[in-house]
Amino acid sequence: MLSVRHKDDRGMTETGWLNSAHSFSFGEYYDSKNMGFGPLRVINEDSVRAGTGFDTHGHANMEIITYVLSGQLEHKDSLGNGGIIKPGDMQLISAGKGILHSEYNPSETEDVHFLQIWIMPNETGTKPGYQQTSFNTDEFHNALRLVVTPDGAQGTLRIKQDAKLWGSKLDGGKSVALEMALNKKYWLQLARGKVNVRGQALEAGDAAGFDNETGKLDITALEDAEFILFELPR
Repeated sequence: MLSVRHKDDRGMTETGWLNSAHSFSFGEYYDSKNMGFGPLRVINEDSVRAGTGFDTHGHANMEIITYVLSGQLEHKDSLGNGGIIKPGDMQLISAGKGILHSEYNPSETEDVHFLQIWIMPNETGTKPGYQQTSFNTDEFHNALRLVVTPDGAQGTLRIKQDAKLWGSKLDGGKSVALEMALNKKYWLQLARGKVNVRGQALEAGDAAGFDNETGKLDITALEDAEFILFELPR
């Protein structure tokens, strides 16, 4: 079963320093029909103005992935980790029994545009952890690059859930395909451009979910495009 989440149907948070579009219920935005997709609980498309950011705050029992589209994001946490995340980098925080962190745009001129993703773990109360990896961006070009897995295979970030995440950047007219497994859910979040997915045209900000389907998931770029693709337990 294919379901489409159009960009204009997302919830919005707009402040003087943050614009955020919520694919699922988040903060003051509540939609009983969009509480998540399997263990995928949050996809926020955030734009944070230069010199601003999220003050120190806490999380627990959540796997938090940050995927930067443009600009830079500075991270600091209560485990002593700190650094800059930029396009090509992937960050995964396993909040476990509790972690404090802050996120700040260190640029004086450029906004940072990123996706923040929350996935519910398959175990709770664990020791919190932090991972950050820089990927070769060429590996995303007209291909599906695996970036998150349960076992850390192929240099991926290791998540505490039976979930996988791929990233891809397609030139217009190019295609990629993934063989879908039975008893899995798949979610495609389009960040840039336009694609065709099984006859459905998607624009930047749109998403498509597939539940318990098999066969090839073919994705064709109608123009230059960038997206992430999840495999999730049902």
